[in-house]
Amino acid sequence: MNINHLDHKFACIGARVKIAERPTRRRLPSGTLSLDVQSDRRGEYFELVTPTNQALEVQVLDAQPRERHLLLLVRENGEKHKYLCGHDERHWFIAGVPERAPVGTVRQAKEALKPPEVRLAQARCRLKGPAQNRRKNAASIRQGEWFFVPVANLAFEENRLLHHEPLRRSNGGKPHWMEFCYRTGGESVYVCARHPSGVTEKQYQQILKTNPKAKSWSWQIMRRNPGVYVRGRVRHADHRTIYLHGWHQVFMNTEGQSHAMRNVAFLD
Repeated sequence: MNINHLDHKFACIGARVKIAERPTRRRLPSGTLSLDVQSDRRGEYFELVTPTNQALEVQVLDAQPRERHLLLLVRENGEKHKYLCGHDERHWFIAGVPERAPVGTVRQAKEALKPPEVRLAQARCRLKGPAQNRRKNAASIRQGEWFFVPVANLAFEENRLLHHEPLRRSNGGKPHWMEFCYRTGGESVYVCARHPSGVTEKQYQQILKTNPKAKSWSWQIMRRNPGVYVRGRVRHADHRTIYLHGWHQVFMNTEGQSHAMRNVAFLD
């Protein structure tokens, strides 16, 4: 691994990178590659933890200094993973790019991270070039990893309108707070700290049968993968508050489809 190459490429986008032998945060198993965003007296930096006695190749495929983004390629144990590293509003971030996407540039990585519904809305609005990657355009509004696509003629029962609702991904992180929200469909699951993605009723009963103490794990019944619609203010500690005039459907970016995300400790 060419450390000088990495230092130079990260410096091009105004970032620092440090190579470490063990992760600062113990969110990942030891002996594996891990990527994180950490802070010291000089501010935020990217932390790359490389396992010892393991063949590893890390290189930057593309860097865009004006956008403050770069595309990182990691070859490990015969597998190839790509990560989009960059700056979004107030902080640095890391997003794993789905392996099925043929990506070799920052621009392609950004497109691969958009859900199909957003790309369809872009085509419908005939967006091209830089307009596609603006946080706010005719097709959608983006805040962090969430996209909000305008919806016309949404009808629902007023008593199902929710106020001040959290929006978060299943693996945790700080929630985005929605002023007005409507959820529909989805699957009812049991959620706790040990099962943040939720388990079905059958799986829940099996867990209790195997371990009776599991009943005290502060379970909550939630809806998994519902249709989510929002209007009004959407707030997050690390992003500018956005205001949605009219109803918008919510879609998360595709980083959850990437096997590479198992190596990323950073959560917003």
